[in-house]
Amino acid sequence: MHVRSFQLSDYAEVTQLMENSLSEDCFHDTMEAFARQLSWDSSLVMVARAETLIVGVVIGTIDNNDGYYYRIAVDPFHRRKGVGKALIQALQERFVERKVNRILVPVDVHNEPVLPVFESLGFDPLRSFTKAFKKLSIVAGT
Repeated sequence: MHVRSFQLSDYAEVTQLMENSLSEDCFHDTMEAFARQLSWDSSLVMVARAETLIVGVVIGTIDNNDGYYYRIAVDPFHRRKGVGKALIQALQERFVERKVNRILVPVDVHNEPVLPVFESLGFDPLRSFTKAFKKLSIVAGT
């Protein structure tokens, strides 16, 4: 498996992956934010490739100099194989390179199932998980 930055040629495959991996509500909530993040800073979107297939994606964003893991999706057939962890670690490195103040995981109904993965990588639920009072810019469009 190889993790790398998103490329425009990945768009159709990543969209299909998210549609197959996320709930219908989550997919629809994610697509507008995904488009905004691509237009603002596509280097915060990372993909995991196994052989010829994209098997995972993580969408990150920086808001008020804080790094956020907005959404992560892993193909159901590739779960529990380290794909999510590899994506989280790759984006964490990108956030560190950008010298963000802190790295946070927004807690919403769609992210709750993956919180244990973050915890297994050392993210502290009391310091790293946030229920934001305002929507992230990629969600609100501001």
